[in-house]
Amino acid sequence: MARILTGIQSSGTPHLGNALGAIEPGIELSQKKDAESFFFIADLHSLTSLKDREKRQESVNAVAAAWLALGFDANRNFFYRQSDIPAVCELNWYLNCFTPFPMLANAHSFKDKSDRLANVNAGLFTYPVLMAADILLYDADFVPVGKDQQQHLEMTRDIAGALNRSVGAEILKLPESVIREDVKTVPGTDGQKMSKSYGNTIDIFSPAKLLKKQVMGIITDSKGMDEPKDPDSCNVFALYSLLASADGIGEMRENYITPGYGYGHAKKELLNLINEKYGAAREKYDLLTAKPQLIEEQLVAGAEKVRPIANEVLGRVKNALGY
Repeated sequence: MARILTGIQSSGTPHLGNALGAIEPGIELSQKKDAESFFFIADLHSLTSLKDREKRQESVNAVAAAWLALGFDANRNFFYRQSDIPAVCELNWYLNCFTPFPMLANAHSFKDKSDRLANVNAGLFTYPVLMAADILLYDADFVPVGKDQQQHLEMTRDIAGALNRSVGAEILKLPESVIREDVKTVPGTDGQKMSKSYGNTIDIFSPAKLLKKQVMGIITDSKGMDEPKDPDSCNVFALYSLLASADGIGEMRENYITPGYGYGHAKKELLNLINEKYGAAREKYDLLTAKPQLIEEQLVAGAEKVRPIANEVLGRVKNALGY
């Protein structure tokens, strides 16, 4: 049975863009009968930028709750917190010793910030090696990545290959990337890509009043009620199209080109659709975050499941290196 592995950044409460672009496709992938999925929350990676203990824990809980609320089956799959598996840090050191400096200096995660070296810590510089340890520790066969993460997967294969050649045996499995060509680009309330850094998100797990405020605040042009409107240039229509059925999209398109239909009407329809699609998930999310022990139980149980696998792979590496 093939193993699929995905790391989930613990960077606050997921928004609509995260749900459509990563969480829902990930859950769909985890439901394949011929594969087992290893999904972990990358809380060690987050320490490169997030130093506050309480905020980091809140972020882990929020991300875990979102995945569980949207239907990820933690019992059928492997769902765990990165920091609960100490073996990943030990493997990280061994892999560091087989990683050439120029490889890390050329990594996107470093180069994007290399003009501000005072803000670059060693953890950020060696970020790709910890990512390699995350993958190699579980004999992963496939790693779904966006095109921007392809380089890190190639580095993982190079590092594993270097260690294998050094010991003269295939100790580490070389994973294959699965490039997701169908990743949805979800527009934010201002038309740019939805992102927390842009402050343009629609927060599907937020209270009803805040969600309504965000949807009603989506930027549109200034066409009046009696003017026909262009659906293909409208942020509201673009978001509606990502959630609605084909019939619903067709009906909304007709509304746009019919005088008497305003943007306020379209926004209310979008809000209703979001509530219809994510209302039950929001209730489950609120339940989980109100009782964080429920989340903790899932993550602890997941760590217990993966720990023997991690220790077996780490043991192979240590034995091959003479430790």
